[in-house]
Amino acid sequence: MSTHQRVTRGATVWKIAARNGVRYSVSRVRRLGRSEQRKATLDERFAVEAATGIAKQLGQMKGVMMKTGQLLGFIIESLPPDAQAALAVLQADAPPLPAGVASAVVRRELGAAPEEIFAEWDEVPVAAASIGQVHRAVTRSGLQVAVKVQYPGIADTLHADLANAEMLYAMFSMFALKGLDAKGLVDELRARMSEELDYRLEATNQAAFVEAYAGHPFFHVPAVLAEFSTERILTTAWVDGFTWAAFVEQADRPAMNRAGEIIWRFAQGSVHELGIFNGDPHPGNYRFDSDGTVTFLDFGLVKRWSPGEWERLSPCLDAVMERDHVGLIRAMEHVGFLTPDSGLDIDAVADYVSAPYLPYLTDRFTFTRQFMKDTIATISDLRGPAKQVVEQLNLPPSFVILDRLVWGVSALLGKLEVEGPWRAMLDEYRHGGPPSTPLGEQHAAWRLANPKAP
Repeated sequence: MSTHQRVTRGATVWKIAARNGVRYSVSRVRRLGRSEQRKATLDERFAVEAATGIAKQLGQMKGVMMKTGQLLGFIIESLPPDAQAALAVLQADAPPLPAGVASAVVRRELGAAPEEIFAEWDEVPVAAASIGQVHRAVTRSGLQVAVKVQYPGIADTLHADLANAEMLYAMFSMFALKGLDAKGLVDELRARMSEELDYRLEATNQAAFVEAYAGHPFFHVPAVLAEFSTERILTTAWVDGFTWAAFVEQADRPAMNRAGEIIWRFAQGSVHELGIFNGDPHPGNYRFDSDGTVTFLDFGLVKRWSPGEWERLSPCLDAVMERDHVGLIRAMEHVGFLTPDSGLDIDAVADYVSAPYLPYLTDRFTFTRQFMKDTIATISDLRGPAKQVVEQLNLPPSFVILDRLVWGVSALLGKLEVEGPWRAMLDEYRHGGPPSTPLGEQHAAWRLANPKAP
C-alpha cells in the first residue's frame, strides 16, 4: 500500500467518524424540549443515517474496517430495523478482485497458474470477505475444493487500519457499546487479526478442529489440503449447503432449533473441552443442510487458552449460575474485571453482569431479537441504575474474544429464535451434567466411544 493509499484510507475512516459525530451532535440538539415520542423518532433517524453511511463506506473497504462493520452489523440488535438492514450488507460478500488477480496470487504462491494446478478452476469467486476470496476448483484426483486466496497488499491495508484503532473506538462508542469496553475489544482484535494474515496458521487451526471432531455426529469441519496451501493460499474440501440467509428463508422450526443448538454446542465444546475456539461467529462462516446440520468454516480468528487462563475466568460464570453475589465479586476481582474494594453495590454488580446470562438462570428459555435488544440496552445504559458499575468495570484481555463469541452466538440464536434447556445444557459442559437434549446424548455417546475426544 502506497503512502497516498494509506493516507486516503485513513482519511476515509476519519470522515466516517467525523460525519457521524456531527450527525450525533445535531441529533442531540434537535432532541431538546421535544416529547419522548419525538426524541425516539430523532434517535431512530440518526441510527439509520449513521448505519447507512457506515455500510456504504465499509462495504468497499477490505480488512479491519469491513470486519468491524460486520461485527457491528450482526450484534447490535438494539438498532431499529432499518439501521440493521443497512448494516446487514456487511454480512454479505465484499467486492471481488478484478479477473486474473487471484490467478496471479496462485501462480506466485503455488508455482503455476491455477488452470495448470487444478483440473478445473472457476475464476469467478463464490465468496469474497474481508481479507480473501474463495474460488471453486477440482483437483487432478477429482476432489472438489474451496481455494481461499488472500488479497494482494491486504497486509499493508490491515496494518494501516490497525494504526487507526482510535477511529474504531469512536465507531463502537457511537453505537453506545461502552459497556462492552470497545478499547479492550479493538486491542485484542489487533493481536488476533494480525494472525489471520498467515493462512498456514489458519490451516493449523482448522486441522486441529478436523482432528478433534473426526466422526462427530453433527460437528462438520472441512479437511485441509496442505499440498495446496501456503501463507496466502488455503485449500479445503468443498462444502455444499445453504448460506445463512438462504437457510433462514426456507428452514422450518425444528431445523432452526437444531442449527442453533449445534452452533451453541460447537462453541461450548470448543471453549470447555477443546480449549481452542473460533472467535468469529459471523453468519458467513456456516453452511447448513435443510435439516439444520451445520458445517463450520473460517478458522482465522481462533483463540487458544493458555495454561490456567480459562480456569481463572470460569469461576465468574459459576458464581453467576449459582447466584452467589459475594463469590461473583471475589471472582471478578481475582481475574481483573473489578479492582479490589471498588465500593460497588454487590447486588448492582450481579444484576448487571447476569443480564446476558438470563437464558441460563431458568429451566427453559427462548432466545429472541427482543432479548438481545433489551440486554444490550441494559449493559450500554450509561445513565441507568448500573452507571457506577459500567464506569468501573474492566474487560481483561483474555476475555475479549470469548466475549465476542458469547455475544455473536447469542445474536445468532436470537435471530433463529431457538428454545431449549440452556441451564442444563451448560451444566453438561461446566460440570459434566447428564445430557439434556437428543443432541446432547449424541455428543456424549460420541465422546464415550472416542478415547481421544476432547
